[in-house]
Amino acid sequence: MLFKEAARIITLVEDKKGTVKTLIFSSTYQNKKQLFAVVCGVLRYAEIISTILERTQLLKHEKALRQKPSLARVLVHEFLFGQDQHKHTHYQEVIMKNKAALTSELARLKVAAKVSRNEDLLSKSSAQIRLPRYVRVNLLKTTVEDVLQMFVSEKYEEIENVNPTYTEYIELVRNLQPKQFLRDCHLPELLVFARGTDLHEHKLYKSGAIILQDKQAFLPAYILAPPAGSHVIDCCAAPGNKTTHTAAILHNTGRVFAFDKDGQRLASMRKLTQCVGASGAIQLSHMDFLKVDPTSPQYSRVTHAIVDPSCSGSGIVSRLNELTSVEEPNSKQRLKHLANFQAMILKHALSFPSMQRVVYSTCSIHAEENEGVVKEVEEWCGGRYVLVEIMPTLPGRGEGSFTKCVRMSPERDLTNGFFVACFRRTSACGSKRPKSTHVVAHSDNRGDIQRDNSCDIQGEESAGGHRNVPKKRRASNIPVNPSATKKRKMKRKRKRNGKSVTAEA
Repeated sequence: MLFKEAARIITLVEDKKGTVKTLIFSSTYQNKKQLFAVVCGVLRYAEIISTILERTQLLKHEKALRQKPSLARVLVHEFLFGQDQHKHTHYQEVIMKNKAALTSELARLKVAAKVSRNEDLLSKSSAQIRLPRYVRVNLLKTTVEDVLQMFVSEKYEEIENVNPTYTEYIELVRNLQPKQFLRDCHLPELLVFARGTDLHEHKLYKSGAIILQDKQAFLPAYILAPPAGSHVIDCCAAPGNKTTHTAAILHNTGRVFAFDKDGQRLASMRKLTQCVGASGAIQLSHMDFLKVDPTSPQYSRVTHAIVDPSCSGSGIVSRLNELTSVEEPNSKQRLKHLANFQAMILKHALSFPSMQRVVYSTCSIHAEENEGVVKEVEEWCGGRYVLVEIMPTLPGRGEGSFTKCVRMSPERDLTNGFFVACFRRTSACGSKRPKSTHVVAHSDNRGDIQRDNSCDIQGEESAGGHRNVPKKRRASNIPVNPSATKKRKMKRKRKRNGKSVTAEA
């Protein structure tokens, strides 16, 4: 059952039908930790296993595996790189029959590469930096202090993190040892544990009190910063961490409209929202966001949106606890298609009549999907929206003139590669915005972060430093074609005049 389920999930991941985490979470297999280790191990050694299968011609010789390539990869991985659990299954005969050929090919690969350990065969993309374990405290169910007390009571050690520079903070994270953690220097609900920390079986995780969410995935909702009661759209919502984080920022007030066209991913997301206590504010919709009508009355109060569309995934670090897919070749043609799709999604989000702020993000390192998309959309906006500077103390900035955007990298920031941009509607569009847009910069007790009042979780501030949030957003009235609007008004007037004449007659 374990091997068949692992093979099924690997096939779905490679067909882009879901991520490892989402598929394992929704699996009926009980031992999630065991399943997770097998699936990620196969994906980590994917290139090596494929080479061994090709050289031994295992699929050709074994009829039982001929139509099951994913299962064959699982079996080979477990025999050569895993815990060799075949002896407890009916696949033992298949493996033992090919034992000599499999071990010989692995030995040849190591000799050719001049290495002695299996892990030394891994390519750079598979053996990159192992990232720390980031944990978001779910404020819908608990508090940061309660979670800290729980971990300390379990003999975890909190490392002091008082106003460090960013370089000092990164060094603290790099040096974390097992059973140590610290608070993130930017994000108040984010805790950072030593790499390799496994909390999947922890009672706080199972109860939804903590969420295993990497730092870069924390940024979109944090930067969006919707005030309580806001109506928000998450355009491509699954697997749901950004959506549930948004609901937590809203304190389960207002509404989060979450769209995804993959029914299976959405079903898993529904379970997640219930587990973390966020289902009250979230409305899930199984549909393509591009088909959503921005003028529909139910979206008339939508003022904020997260646009985190499908991307190349080129920024994702391949590691056991965050491996999500096998990266495809990022050809120029493929990147062009992705960028076109991403720009369409972003433009559609910006077209909602009451929209005020939109955060665009990708887990890509390619300029085509990042600065290229932002440039195209910024020109398309024609001044209706402007880019705002976000998290100015983060060293990683957008390329070229796009320094208001943020880029994160594994080497510098100990996160997956990520890009974030924030669009804000201009006052010229007729929206009710605070008269003062003075930026108030100060240090908080998490580190040297400077607050950016245009795109920060604390909201916009007046010159006096007090939060200034409009009580009600009103849809801005920006006619796309003024002459057409004038003609429609004249037509309605003639129609009314015609009716009155008929009535008098």
